[in-house]
Amino acid sequence: MRRFLFSQTSCSLLRRQRRPKDIPHRWFLSSASFSTAEYDDGDAFQSSPSKVKIFDRHLKRTQRDRAAWLLRPNDSFVHAVAENLVDRLEDCKKTFPTALCLGGSLQAVRQMLRGRGAIQKFIMMDTSYDMLKLCKSSQLDSGNENIETSYVVGDEEFLPIKESSVDLVISCLGLHWTNDLPGAMIQCKLALKPDGLFLAAILGGETLKLELRIACTVAQMEREGGISPRVRDAGNLLTRAGFALPGVDVDEYVVRYKSALDLIEHLRAMGETNALLQRTNILKRETALATAAIYDSMFAAKDGTIPATFQVIYMTGWREHPSQQKSKRRGSATISFKDIQKQFGNGS
Repeated sequence: MRRFLFSQTSCSLLRRQRRPKDIPHRWFLSSASFSTAEYDDGDAFQSSPSKVKIFDRHLKRTQRDRAAWLLRPNDSFVHAVAENLVDRLEDCKKTFPTALCLGGSLQAVRQMLRGRGAIQKFIMMDTSYDMLKLCKSSQLDSGNENIETSYVVGDEEFLPIKESSVDLVISCLGLHWTNDLPGAMIQCKLALKPDGLFLAAILGGETLKLELRIACTVAQMEREGGISPRVRDAGNLLTRAGFALPGVDVDEYVVRYKSALDLIEHLRAMGETNALLQRTNILKRETALATAAIYDSMFAAKDGTIPATFQVIYMTGWREHPSQQKSKRRGSATISFKDIQKQFGNGS
């Protein structure tokens, strides 16, 4: 597991993108997708294949709409995660003519592509109409020439994409807000063509555990007598979704802020604030101020900044294809591990 350190006041990770002369694009709303214009009350986003309801999908869409206006164009943390995710395309010899990007850090993923994967058609999908509108308006700054771009307002829990229609599915910091994560990943696999690639980055259960969660817990226990429920990731998601050649690795990013309130504003700009159904609807002012004070007193560094640890889980999987490597049949081994230890062991 790698560990990175960033400061929100630093611009050392930023790259300037040249402005292309012309980029073909089209605006596309799938008839099977969910549009904010058609479902103002948000009920459509509550209807999903998942029977277990943990997150408020309508609230998450509202938070994404707000994040579109608060989005930081030079967010070193988001860009680093997107860069590490998209960089996995460099390890693949094959090309991906059609790619689907789901929610999360859409803008950062597009900026980090820079010709990787030989993508010709790029579909950007989000529950937020405002977020897609922002992505469309800033397309000239993406630095990707000759890529036909489509925009779909849709929900990851009910993927409005035809089966076996895309070569690549990318999701950067978005899928962890779905009520049925294995189900959403199964739909991603079905959308892939045979030998198609799935790449995803989600926030793990250790995110902010040692800092903000401790401060919030103490503040809520002191002033409200209880805490809101917390959700942790569990299970082998790639295997449950049926992906071939699954791979998982974890990175930790330590981001330093001027204060706890700056951290909260960053979470709002990323659309990563609380969307649990069983949440406290109103955070009392004294609780919020106490949280910030406790955070600063417990974790502040000598320079006055406070750290926040983000755990990012990267997942890689392929849709099955006859050309892929396959594991040997169980029991077909011709040599035992005991023999290998005798031959290559240290004698202990």
